[in-house]
Parts: sequence; structure tokens; C-alpha cells
Amino acid sequence: MNPGLKLLLVMLIALEISFTQSLIVNVILIAVSLIYILLHRISFKALFALVFWPLFPALGLFVSQWLYGDAGIHFAWILFTRIYAYVFLGATFTLTSSITDLALTLEQDFRLPSKFAYGVLAAFNLMPKITEEIKIIKTSALMRGEALHFWSPELYFKAILSSIQWSQNLAEAMTSHGFVEDQDRTHYKIIKITTLDWALLIVLFAAVQAMLYFIRY
Repeated sequence: MNPGLKLLLVMLIALEISFTQSLIVNVILIAVSLIYILLHRISFKALFALVFWPLFPALGLFVSQWLYGDAGIHFAWILFTRIYAYVFLGATFTLTSSITDLALTLEQDFRLPSKFAYGVLAAFNLMPKITEEIKIIKTSALMRGEALHFWSPELYFKAILSSIQWSQNLAEAMTSHGFVEDQDRTHYKIIKITTLDWALLIVLFAAVQAMLYFIRY
């Protein structure tokens, strides 16, 4: 499915379940999303993170609603499963879609300006370099007998300075490769929204509407 349409579908479903109160629909969405990401052979580490980290906010909502809320334990379970529905719906996009393909389709099919599309793509591709730079900054500080923690302002200040330098280098590199704003561009990879993509979007969204209409519990 086209990454742009997949993102749109996930956002529409997530927005809709925010205003509905169907426990069964939440469970169905979690189950279908889990099957989908398992078919894409995600790692056990990623699957564990999907289950483990949302457990804390989900349990917090469940306990607070169960002990102090007026809607009863049924609504507590709705809040609990809704958190996991958000997480697994998001995982169907983040774990199975390429950020490069998303940026390209937003530019080509959704008319997003090239400077924003390639800017977002550049930011994502710089994340590993930023992580490595933070490790270098920490190591350099340790060699001077100074320990920098994640709450240390100096750590983030130095990382920001490095990012500013990288952004300037990136801008010069894009200009040297012929990138000009507001000009027609050719693309090495063409991404088109096919009839099948639209059909999947309509069918899946209609299926969710049917479940929400007929399943009220």
C-alpha cells in the first residue's frame, strides 16, 4: 500500500477510536495490526518493545479509571486497549514503511514542497550521526574528568552546534547536486498511487466503520 495513504488510514482510524467506546473493536484492531506486522517478520526486540513500553501508561489509565472513575471497569478496559490500539496501528506504518518512500510520495502525490520533503528525509537520515556525535561528546568529556548525563545542558548545546554545522554542509551539498527550490524536478524513483491503493484505503476504512456501527460493546 502507498505509504502516504497508509499513514492517512492509520491517522483516520486512530482519530475515530478516540471518540468511540468499543472494547471489542479495539481488540480486533490490535489483533489485525499484530498479524500484519508479524507477516513482515519484525524482530522479537521490536515486538517486545511494542508490548512492554505502552504497558505503563495503559496500566496507569486502567487503575485510575477503575479506582477513581465513574464509568466502571468496562471503560477502564476500553482505555487500556485503546493505548495498545494506538501503538499497534502506528507500528503497522512505522515498522513496515520506508521513510524515503514516504517523503517521495508526499512530494510527488500529495504536492508537499520539495524543501520540506527532503528536509524531513535529511533529518531522519542524520539521526544515527547525531547519536554517534552524542557518544563522542560524552567520551570527550570523560577524558577531561567530566561526566555528562542526559539532563546536562552542555551535552545538548554541543549537539545543537554540531547539527547547525551539518545543516549548513547539507544545504551546500544539495545545492551542488542541482537542488533548486520551486523548480520542476525529475525523480530517480517514481511512486504513484494506484487504483489498488485507493481500493485498500476505502475497503479497510469502511470495514472499521462497519465494526464501529455494529459492535457497540
